[in-house]
This record gives sequence, C-alpha cells and structure tokens, in this order.
Amino acid sequence: MSESYRLASDRPGERLDQFLARRLPFMSRAQAQRLIAGGRVLVPGESAKSSLKLAAGRQVEVEVADPQPIAAQPEAIPLSVVHEDADLLVIDKPPGMPVHPGPGHEHATVVNAVLALCPDLAGIGDALRPGIVHRLDMNTSGLLIVAKNGQAQHALSLQMAERAVRKEYLALVEGVPQAQGIIDAPVGRHPGQRRQMAVVANGRPARTHFTALGRAGANTLILARLETGRTHQIRVHFAATGHPVIGDAVYGHRSDLVERQFLHAWRLGFRHPTSGTWLALEAPLPEDLQQALRTALARADTANVTRVIDVLLQRAAAISIAHQQPETPTANR
Repeated sequence: MSESYRLASDRPGERLDQFLARRLPFMSRAQAQRLIAGGRVLVPGESAKSSLKLAAGRQVEVEVADPQPIAAQPEAIPLSVVHEDADLLVIDKPPGMPVHPGPGHEHATVVNAVLALCPDLAGIGDALRPGIVHRLDMNTSGLLIVAKNGQAQHALSLQMAERAVRKEYLALVEGVPQAQGIIDAPVGRHPGQRRQMAVVANGRPARTHFTALGRAGANTLILARLETGRTHQIRVHFAATGHPVIGDAVYGHRSDLVERQFLHAWRLGFRHPTSGTWLALEAPLPEDLQQALRTALARADTANVTRVIDVLLQRAAAISIAHQQPETPTANR
C-alpha cells in the first residue's frame, strides 16, 4: 500500500528535499532524498533530484509507501561489557552506535549486538527495544543498562521512574559557567525544529546538577548529574545557559577538538534488581575525548597536560563518591 501527495511549492528557490521534509511532517530530509533517488517524486517538466530549486507554485507529486516493519536481528558486533550477571548487562556504548533499530539505522545498533550475546533477550519488552532500560544519544558514549529478563526490566525501569538511578556524565562545555549549580528548566519539543528539543515553558520538568571540575583553555570540564532524564537534557540545558557542549552541532557548534559532542555517560549507580545490592560502575573517558582535552589544554600552554587530566578526573571521582548516596531499594517490592 502507498499514499500519494500533490503539493505546490510555496518558497521559491527551496531545494526539493528540503521542501518535502518541511511540508510532510512525518518525513526527514534523508527520507525525502531516498524517495527522490528511488523515482517516487515527480516534478512535471523537470528532472527530479534532491538539489532541484523549485519555482513558485511548482507542482510536486510524491508517492509514499507504507513503512515496512523493522525487526531487530542479532549481529555479531563487539561490545565493551562493564558488568554482566544473570539479570542484567551494562555496556560501555561507543559513540556513533544507535541504541535500537529505527528508520535509517536498522542495523549495527546496541540491540542488534546484545541479541547476539543474549538470544533470549528477544522476548523482553518492546520488540525493537528488548531489555532496554534507558537510552543514550547516538553520539554520546558511556554506560548503558540492558535487562536480561522481564522482572529485572520492571525493577530497573521503576528505579528510573523514581529517580533512584544515579547517572553522572562528563562534558566539556564552552566558556566558564559557575562553579556549581542546578539547571532547573523544562524541556520539550522545539517549536520550530521538530527534531530538536528546547527549554520551553510547557515542557516536562528537567533538572541537571553540575560541578565545574576545571578549565581546559577557553572551555570547562563539567561533572553533570541527571535528576531527570529528558531527551538531550544535558545538551539542551547547557546550550540554554550559553555554554553548549563542545562539538554539539545541533545545539552549539562543530569543533576541531572532537568530531562529536564531548559527552560521556561516566558513572552509574543503582540497586541490583534481584539482590538489592548497590552497584556503582564507571566507564573510562574514551580516547577521542581524552585527546580533545589534551589539545584544549595544550593550546592554553598548560604544563604537564597528562597530569592535569588525571587531576580533573580524580576530582570528578572524589565528588562522585562523596555524593554517592544509595537510594531506598525498589527491588523485591
């Protein structure tokens, strides 16, 4: 089955792919480009290509096939496993890997990789997100929990809902924010950019606790703890305060220091879903982010760069341990 749309150009000079992505709210620009390349877009009297500049009033005909269901398949992709037992798996997710399959990235996700490690996971929860308790942005690295059975997923999801999971991130941000504080600002869908989030009055409550660990040239290394877990929360909050995360091309600026946002899910603390034991886990800062720090410090003529980085991370660990207060157990209720 498919649906057909007949549209008239209302912005002279706009690219065909941009026009389709703007006028059809369910379509991304990449999807529009695939439809154009597949011959599913007709512009009478013109050769339809993504870069075609539309004249005012130009008619565009689009045939959109019904989306085919995506099925998550096991794929033998190496994963860095930080903790594993009969109930759960905690991995150190690399940057560039989506958590679960979706349009445009049906393969090479965390779910595909985990299904190869734990075939029984296929029956746990959502078919496309089996065992997934929380998510990380595709280009954010760090710790991610996967439940291996329904009971564990329920108990861990309950801890998430009750804000009993301690999630700490390392981020390098532009400029020099205050030494510590709480960003308390609601986050919701951006009113003009449907694929972005923003601080908006009608958004969901969002709170980010942070401590500035130290300067790295014109930037500051931050330890951030999420009290809530809204989509893109840290990135949106720091951008809203005028200190966007380094390398965040969506909410800030690209950077020659690193090819992605400098954001790493560094530490996790939570109750084991069966035993109730408090687990505190850490994923080392990955090499690309360490290199970004080294470069930023070197540009500021910092002496003994490696030692400075060690001190910054030791400071983060000391703050984390000092505030690591195990919450009331939610397991076995």
